[in-house]
Amino acid sequence: MSLGGYIFYLALIMLIPLWAQMRVKSTYKQFLKQPLQSGVTGAQVADFIMKQNGVHNVRIEMVDGLMSDHYDPVNKVVRLSREVYQGSTISSAAIAAHEIGHVIQDATDYKMMRVRHSLVPVVNITSNLSFPLLLGGFLFGALGLAQLGVIMMLGAVVFQLITLPVEFDASKRAMAQLTSHGIVTATEETGARKVLNAAAWTYVAATLVAVAELIRLALIVFMPRDE
Repeated sequence: MSLGGYIFYLALIMLIPLWAQMRVKSTYKQFLKQPLQSGVTGAQVADFIMKQNGVHNVRIEMVDGLMSDHYDPVNKVVRLSREVYQGSTISSAAIAAHEIGHVIQDATDYKMMRVRHSLVPVVNITSNLSFPLLLGGFLFGALGLAQLGVIMMLGAVVFQLITLPVEFDASKRAMAQLTSHGIVTATEETGARKVLNAAAWTYVAATLVAVAELIRLALIVFMPRDE
């Protein structure tokens, strides 16, 4: 790869996730200013959807941090950021419903979520080892070490690929719950869908970058050019 091509590649893998992050933050903030006609908060949305789906063993907690919302399947806790927990907006309803989408996945034994969860311990190890192995391989000219580093990277990429259907499915469940229970109106539905779609693009961007880096490094260490 020429110097110009490499610079273009680096710019691309930096700009793609940056664009996705800017898009989700912009969309989130836009609909964070639009109140729900129903007047319910994100915490109430989360609690209501869980009860409607027969889930009674998951706690809802408020945490600090912008867009720090997540579901902890180990401790059975949905953690919602202050804006989502207390807010009565289109964004707060959409994000809360998305996290409960994960709760429903857990409660219904959604296969892809189980697979992703089982990979976490392995990916934590391989991700921590991949960079030192790659660095050591390149610094000391140890091709085998670098190749092992790329193989370790594969675990993280597989994890990213499995994350995509899990996140898209959670958003699909969220929209179904928001509309079927009348939490959002027909007009508000469009905004909620935009919030969820924008959030999904962050996962798509992360996956594209991870796959591109894996392919680039694999070509370097497994198909070295003759000097």
